[in-house]
Formats: sequence, structure tokens, C-alpha cells
Amino acid sequence: MSDLLNTLPPDPIYDRREKIRAITAKTLRRRTRLSQLFVGAISTTLVIALVPLVLVLYTIVQRGGSDLTLAFVTKLPQVPTIGQQNAIGGIGNAIVGTLIVAAMAAAMAIPLSLILGLYLVEMNTRLARIFRGGVEILSGIPSILLGVFAYIFIVIPQHHFSAFAASVALALLMTPVITKAVETAIRGVPDAVTEAGLALGARRSVVARRVVLPAARPGIITGTLLALARAMGETAPLLLIIGATDSSTWDLNPFHSMSALPTLTYFYSNSSFPSQHRAAWGVALVLVVLVLILNVTSRLISARLSRRAQA
Repeated sequence: MSDLLNTLPPDPIYDRREKIRAITAKTLRRRTRLSQLFVGAISTTLVIALVPLVLVLYTIVQRGGSDLTLAFVTKLPQVPTIGQQNAIGGIGNAIVGTLIVAAMAAAMAIPLSLILGLYLVEMNTRLARIFRGGVEILSGIPSILLGVFAYIFIVIPQHHFSAFAASVALALLMTPVITKAVETAIRGVPDAVTEAGLALGARRSVVARRVVLPAARPGIITGTLLALARAMGETAPLLLIIGATDSSTWDLNPFHSMSALPTLTYFYSNSSFPSQHRAAWGVALVLVVLVLILNVTSRLISARLSRRAQA
């Protein structure tokens, strides 16, 4: 048997593997150093990008942390007078106004984005390509133009500012972001999942609603909350259409003007009263905390749903 093995020709695959191993061993040190160089460059770039963010957060916390009290976030603002120039009051109505506007914008943008995202995935028609191009264009429009749109078509016909107009502008801002997130999340679902549902005899609409959307839920929720966090911090469109930047009343009617955190920050930062100028940092800190809560919540929900899907 051994004589027979000795007479066999050499295995070309084995010889090729040995050559590959020899070449790999020669270039291993160079490839390792190159990999370490790129990892170091990426880490340095990350640190450089985080430095401005950390400095901004540190400045906001340092200057606005002293104002972050229960009375500040629950009471109404006080207009400083000659005898009470240090009066600030609270920003409770601005917080409520921001939440109302954001909730209304989400109620308009989320259903539309879900339908549009599903349509872009399922259809490959000319109309779908037009919609996709429209979403791309809408995502690149400056937010101030959305405020101008709401001002022309909502504020002027109503003859007054309103939180509803602000929510429409923010809904237009959120729609392309959520639509892209929905489309990306649905395309990440394996085709085998959809084919298995269709093979069982279910209609395509039922498969999309009960199989595809639940499988893509982590990405959809993450994109929705991130879009909502971005919309809550927008100032430019609100300055044109929401009105009542210095309101000192509780007005929960969405068809009336309301105070909001972004516009109140702008108003206080340009105020001639030192107390309001100082309080602008506190308003900015509250807005940053709300946005941070939404971002962290989106990550936690996405991670939890992903673990549950893998279990």
C-alpha cells in the first residue's frame, strides 16, 4: 500500500496551499502593521470628532445645570420687569408645546412613511421610482423651506400661527428619514421569509403586514425615534409658523400658537435681560436631555428586539 502511495503524482491542491501559506507568512507582518495603522487612524478620527461634541455638552451642562430644577421645568415663564429683572419662572409650557408638536408630527409622518416604504420595496414601477426620487429630494431640502411651505399653505389661509402648522413642517421633515429607514429595514429581511409566507397561501399584503414588518421592526423603530429626535431640535421652521416664542400661558389647543423649546432658546439667547440670556442654557439643556433620551431609547429598543428575534 505504501509503495502505491509513493507512486502517485503530487497533489496540486496541496502544493498550491503550501505556496499560499508561504506567501501569506511573508506578508503577514506588513498586513498586520497596515491594519494597526488604519485602526489607529480611525480611532484618532473618532476622538477628534467627539471632542467638539464633548465640549458642547460640557458647556451646556456647566452653564445650564444650575437652572435645571423642578420649578424650572414645571412652572410658566415670568416676564422680567424693572423691579424683578432676575425673574425667569419656568419653561413648562415650552416642554408641553414641544411634545404636542412632535406627537402630531409623528402621527402624520409614521403611517405615511410605513406605506411609502412598503410601496418602494414591493413595487418596481415608474411611479415607485418617481416616489423614491421625491423622497431623496425632500430629504435634502433645507428645513427653513419646509417652514416657508407651511407658512404659505397653512398659516396664511388660517390668518394666524399655530402648532398644527409647525407639526406639518416637522412631519415633512421626518417623512423621508423614516421612509428610508423603513425601506432599508424591510430590504434587510431575508427573501426566504417572504417566500415562506407566500408558499403557505397568504396574500402578499398579509405577509407584508404580519411577517415582513414585524421582522423589520427594530430598524423601523430606530429610524422613527431618530427622526423624531431630529425634528424636536429643529428651530428654523418653527420660528416662522409656531409663534408665541415668549408665551406665558398654558394653551393646549394645537390650532393656536404655542411655545416650544427650540424657539424659546432662540428668544432667550437674544433677550436683553441677563436672566433670560442665562436661562437659555437651561432651556438648551432640557432640549438636549429630551433628544438624548430618544436616542438612547431607540438604541435600547432596537437591541432588545434584535435579541428577541435571534432567540
